[in-house]
Parts: sequence; C-alpha cells; structure tokens
Amino acid sequence: MKIYTKTGDKGKTSLFDGTRVDKSSKRIESYGLVDEVNSQVGMLISLTEKEEKLREIKMLLLSIQDQLFLLGSDLANPSKSRNDFPRITLDEIKKIEKKIDELEANLDPLSSFILPGGTIQASQSHIVRTIIRRAELSMVYLYQKGEISEYAYIYINRLSDLFFVMARSFNKILGKPDIIWKSK
Repeated sequence: MKIYTKTGDKGKTSLFDGTRVDKSSKRIESYGLVDEVNSQVGMLISLTEKEEKLREIKMLLLSIQDQLFLLGSDLANPSKSRNDFPRITLDEIKKIEKKIDELEANLDPLSSFILPGGTIQASQSHIVRTIIRRAELSMVYLYQKGEISEYAYIYINRLSDLFFVMARSFNKILGKPDIIWKSK
C-alpha cells in the first residue's frame, strides 16, 4: 500500500463514513491538533525513558496515546447513526479525573500562578497542555453545533488539566520547584 493516495490533492479529504470535506474544516483541524498532541506526548515519553522514578507517568502517557488515537477516530467519524466506531466514553474521562486526583494528592496546594518550566519533562508537559487547549478551541465549535459528542469535548478539557498537574508532578519527582509567577 502506498502512503500517498492523491485523493487530497484538491484540498478535500474523506471522513470514516466516506463523506468528502474540505481539509480546512473544523473537524479536520480538530483531529489534526489531536494528532499533534499525540506526537508531542511521544516526545514526552522519550524524555521519561532514562528515569526509573518516572516509570508510572510513562505508563500513563502510553495509555493517553491510545486514548488520543481513540479521540481522533471519534472526531473523524461524524455519523451519529453508526455506533460500531470507537468513541470516547465516560470511562476515559473518569480515568483521567482519577489520575488527576492521585497526582494532585502528592503536590503542595497552589497558592499562586506558576509559569511553564522547571524540568525539561515539565516544560514538555506544558507544551502538550497548550496544544490541547488549541484542540479544545477547535472542538468547541463542533460541540456547540452538535457535531461531536459531549464526552469527546469533556475529555479534551480534562486532558489539559491532567497535563498541568503532570508538569507539576515532573518537577516534584525530579526535585525542581515550580516557577512561581510574581506580579511586578
């Protein structure tokens, strides 16, 4: 099978149900951003390879990559009548919320804003978080139009919270303080 099909050479692409849409559509933008998030999560995984104390977070990141693939599949399938395509469910949201609670329990409470940074892993986690926010902005349009599921939209919102907490966790585990923002 060739990697190029030439079917997108005129600015259109196909969704899972065969519908042809403009590559500039919000749906394509959304799952393109989810793909970008997944690639950046892959970079973050590679930054955890040599640190045994980051093994648990690495395993979490690997499962998030699977979930992001599921989210991309959900976004690429507009058909509400077909339920045989994988979809984001409440279970994925609950798993993220549980992980946020677990990670946050090991952190000092926030008393001020923090700046992105600290360890390279925390910095990369913040990069992932900001790309997730862009994906959310793209998805909100589709959600408000009823074109994607509520679960897909809630999932992406929770995911940015997870990466914020994960960034703080990287700093704590690796012994680097969060960078506190100080108003001038």
